[in-house]
Amino acid sequence: MPDPISWQLALPYLLAALVFGYLLGSIPFGLLITRAAGLGDVRKIGSGNIGATNVLRTGNKKLAALTLLLDALKGTAAVLIAGLYGPDQAFVAGLGAFLGHLFPVWLGFRGGKGVATYLGVLIAVAWEGALVFAVAWLAVAFLTRYSSLAALVSAVAVPVALYLIGHVQAAELFVLMSVIVFFKHRANIARLAAGTESRIGAKG
Repeated sequence: MPDPISWQLALPYLLAALVFGYLLGSIPFGLLITRAAGLGDVRKIGSGNIGATNVLRTGNKKLAALTLLLDALKGTAAVLIAGLYGPDQAFVAGLGAFLGHLFPVWLGFRGGKGVATYLGVLIAVAWEGALVFAVAWLAVAFLTRYSSLAALVSAVAVPVALYLIGHVQAAELFVLMSVIVFFKHRANIARLAAGTESRIGAKG
């Protein structure tokens, strides 16, 4: 059983890591990039999302790729920087970055779906899981051209793979994050069931 005194001493550092990760994750790169490029507010097209998939609906593949990269890197950076102070801080900061992307304080807590940041955290926590994510996402996306379905399948595959290869603590973290991914994709799930979900590359 954990020593309660140790937890009391560690709590301020864990909270600091959570806040740090949240603030880093809440930077809305998709919105900032599209505005800087003169494309207006990306929240007014397609799904209204600030993530790379919706940025792609502007027709600008380079901006979508840049959004994907930056949204992933903020998750990776949060884990690596907080990890300098300990593995627990790294995990908490990764979760904070993920939540920050989903619920950014700057945008009234209405952010993206979190898939790129999920992947960025995964790269830093367990690169093997990132490979599983990439293979699952690419396979499903290639076969169906549904970004949302690819994300959901990958979010199921990752915790299972992490558990099987012995990354138990990481698996527990990504079970939580995957449940949140499904919650954020509930409208997509409904559209997939109805056959009305937009495919990759469809413009707003």
